[in-house]
This record gives sequence, structure tokens and C-alpha cells, in this order.
Amino acid sequence: MRTATPRRYLMCPPAHFRVTYSINPWMDPTKPVDPALALFQWEDLRDRYRALGHTVELLDPVPDLPDMVFAANGATVVDGKVLGARFANPEREAEAPAHLAWFRSNGFPDPREPVHINEAEGDFAVTSTWILAGQGFRSSPLSHSEAQEFFGRPVIGLELTDPRYYHLDTALAVLDDARDEIMYYPGAFSPGSRAVLARLFPDALLATDRDAAALGLNAVSDGRNVLLPRTAGGLLGPLRERGFEPVPVDMSELHKAGGSVKCCTQELRPPAP
Repeated sequence: MRTATPRRYLMCPPAHFRVTYSINPWMDPTKPVDPALALFQWEDLRDRYRALGHTVELLDPVPDLPDMVFAANGATVVDGKVLGARFANPEREAEAPAHLAWFRSNGFPDPREPVHINEAEGDFAVTSTWILAGQGFRSSPLSHSEAQEFFGRPVIGLELTDPRYYHLDTALAVLDDARDEIMYYPGAFSPGSRAVLARLFPDALLATDRDAAALGLNAVSDGRNVLLPRTAGGLLGPLRERGFEPVPVDMSELHKAGGSVKCCTQELRPPAP
């Protein structure tokens, strides 16, 4: 029997969400965004977390930072320790200090400003054993050793090769962190990284190209409930077969910027007991 573990998440309302520039293949400034629908979808996700017994903290949005809704990119928190982000694109640089200011004001001691480019939980996925770390499009490989030294956990570098999956969290999701269970899309990774994933996670759930292209890997799990885009219908049956409870949600407006459930959700992992 799968058991959900109460989580604490940080989210940022999409008050200023627009697609006004393009820094990934999903973003097309000529396609309009419906701000009211984006807010409705974001609020639905927030409310679902709370209904499942999780805590949602809120980060105030900043004008002229339309991607700030994607809170997962602002910091990585492991065992109560905070490693901030350093963004690859100038359009998002100002998000990093806004996140660090929130942590300093909310009881997190000494959040670390990184030296090397990392886009936080966009490219860091945390299990009980490892931190899986994406590279190839955004985060620098140098950020992997920086994270390993800071968190004291082994970091496994994974090379992303398909520009549609520019962040690790678009190609891989942690299903049960305590049991080191994941799902991923093999086509997003280099041959060597696919071999590493197959060796470390021989029983992983493998997504099809169709479900990956629906951003189905941009999902959040509490160990039992898996919130994922409703368009990734091919993942629902396999998740149920493994004892998980899929929770499909509509994030179609956020998809216009290449983000979905996980991109909107940063996990605030508490200190180790």
C-alpha cells in the first residue's frame, strides 16, 4: 500500500505570466496567453495540494518577471538547506534574489547563492539516495559538484539532448523519493545517460514520446498521489498498476511557456530527523 507523505511546497501566483520572449522551443510570443485561465489552472493545482493535506507557501510575484510562476527554478531545498539558483538566461536572472529573499525571511538559515549556473529543481531531482542533475541546455556541469559539496549527497549527472526537454523536470519525475522510484522518457537523454538510468533504476516507469511531449513527466508525487498534466493519459494506467493514484490536472496555459505541474512547484524538504 502506497502512503502519501505530507509535503511543504512553495508556489508563485501567475499574476504577471505572459509569453513575451522565447528561451525554449515551447515558447511562442505570437500565441496569446489567457491570464485569467492561467490563474484558474494554477489555483486549481494549489487547492489540490491543500486538499491532499500538503502545505503551500506563497512567493509574491514580481512585475516584469513573467516566468516567476515556475517556482521550481528558484532554489533547491534538501534537508532544510537552501541552494539558490543562477539562471542561464538574462530574462530570468532577477528571479534568483527574489527567492533567496523569501528564504531569508521565512526561517531558512544561510541560503547559499551559487557560483555556477543551476536552475534549481528544473535540473535537480532528489531521491533518498541521489540528486539527479540535468545538463546540456541550462545548468552547468560545474553546478553538480557544487550541489554535492553543499548538500553532502551524491550527484548523478545526466545529459539532456532534445531541446524540447530543456530541463530535467520535463523528462524525469521522482515518484517515491524514499524508495528511489522514478519515471522518465529515455529519448530525452544521451546514450550514456540512458545507460546510467537503466543501471540505477531498472524498474523505472518509461514514458512514451506522446506522454513526454504532453509534459507528462513534469509531475509531482507525494509517494502515493501523482499530480500530472491530464493530456498525458498514457501514464495513468501504468501509474495505477504500480500502486500510485494519478491526479490529472489541466495546465494548458502554463504549457505555452514549457512548464506544467512540477515547474510551478518547489519542494521545501525539511531537515533530516
